[in-house]
Amino acid sequence: MAAKTKVHAGNLEIYLTAMREEHVDEVYCIEKLSFPTPWPRISFLHELQNNLAYYVVALAEKKVVGYAGMWLILEEAHVTNLAVHPDYRRLGVGRLLLGELILRAALLGAARMTLEVRASNQVAIGLYTSLGFRQEGRRKGYYEDTGEDALIMWKDLLP
Repeated sequence: MAAKTKVHAGNLEIYLTAMREEHVDEVYCIEKLSFPTPWPRISFLHELQNNLAYYVVALAEKKVVGYAGMWLILEEAHVTNLAVHPDYRRLGVGRLLLGELILRAALLGAARMTLEVRASNQVAIGLYTSLGFRQEGRRKGYYEDTGEDALIMWKDLLP
């Protein structure tokens, strides 16, 4: 990824850039606003040192408004997390972030990409489906905080 990539989401001018330590506090804030059981702040710091991980943030007016991450293991990319600040949802920021992960995974040689999503998260499922992901499985009781199932979704990256 270039130092910064300028894109648009609705009327917003968004810059996508690799996540750095200076972004972690804002990423963690979005994480806490987005998930019932958020990752600890230290986990994001560890991901910055993980050679298998790739994380990107979306910046609007120099503020982190969303982030996404994946692990690339052999020929598979696994989306670890994706979240957008509540004030910036439904503007296309999540689509931009996931699109960047898809592009990066393909460029790095991944043949497929996978993710888990709460079975009740219809907004996220709609986004993933619109980008070519399909449900290929279900993990019963995957989310310990609620006992909710996770849908396992996959996307082929190569034709």
